[in-house]
Amino acid sequence: MTKKVLITGANGQLGYELPRTVPIGYECILTDVDTLDITDSDAVNAFITVHKPEVIINSAAYTAVDKAEQEPALATAINEIGARNLAQASKNHGIKLIQTSTDFVFNGKGCSPYLVDAITDPEGVYGQTKAAGDQAVIEILGRNAFIIRTAWLYSAHGNNFVKTMLRLMVEREVLGVIADQIGTPTWANSLAKAIWQAIEINATGMHHWTDAGVASWYDFAVAIQEEGIKVGLLDKKILINPLTTADYPTPASRPAYSVLDKSVTWKTLGMQSEHWRDGLRKMLLELRN
Repeated sequence: MTKKVLITGANGQLGYELPRTVPIGYECILTDVDTLDITDSDAVNAFITVHKPEVIINSAAYTAVDKAEQEPALATAINEIGARNLAQASKNHGIKLIQTSTDFVFNGKGCSPYLVDAITDPEGVYGQTKAAGDQAVIEILGRNAFIIRTAWLYSAHGNNFVKTMLRLMVEREVLGVIADQIGTPTWANSLAKAIWQAIEINATGMHHWTDAGVASWYDFAVAIQEEGIKVGLLDKKILINPLTTADYPTPASRPAYSVLDKSVTWKTLGMQSEHWRDGLRKMLLELRN
C-alpha cells in the first residue's frame, strides 16, 4: 500500500522537487494556497479528514525577505500560524509533520557553522516568523516533529539567485555581487531527497541540511558564470565585482554568516550532502535540457 504525503507549498522550489524525487511507495497530495489555505485551521482539518495523509511536508512559506518588513501580518500568518495549524492538525490526526525552516533564524554574527541546538536570534521579520513557526511546532508536537533548516535554496523552477544571475550575465557587461555574506548554496533537489530519507527512517527532532561547502554570494555568482559557460547557457564572460553589504543596502538585514552544521543530520539520515558546486552543475544541465 502507498503512503499518502500531503505537500504544502507545491508551487515553490522544494514543492517542485519533492514529487520529482519521491521514492516508490508514496503518493503525493500536492497543495498550494489555491487548494489549501494553511492559515485557516478549519480548512486544514477538513482537508486532512477528506484526504487522510499519513505525513505532511510543510514547504509553504512567505519567503520575500525584504517585503516581509512591510507585510509582517502576512508573513506571520503563513510562517507562524500556518505552521501552528499544521502541527495541531498533525497531533489531532496522528500524522507525522516535516517542517522546513531557514538559516535566517540565526543572527549571522557567528563565525563557525551553527549547530542544531544553537540559540536562535533572528533579526528580520522573515526569520522571526519562521522561528516562531518552528517553536509552535515544537510546543505542540515536541520531538515527534522533524524540523529541517536549510539555506540559499535554488532550483530549475521558480525565481532564485541562480536564474537571476544567468539573466543578468546575458544582459550586462559588469555585475556587482555581495562578497561579505557567507553561507552554502543548496539545490532544492538535494533537500527533497534528504526529506524523503527522513520520512523513510521516521527521523525526529531539529536538523540542518544544505549542500556541502561554503561560499559568498560573489563566489556563487562566479561559479554560476563558469559552469553556465561550460554547459552552454552563457556564451561570454563578464566582469563580476565583489561588493560589501554596505554597498547594497536592503530593507531587511541578511545574516553575514549562516553556514549550518550538518553533522547530526548526516549521521541520522545515513547520507551526506554533495558539494554545492556539484549540485549547481546538475541544476544548470537541467535548465539547458
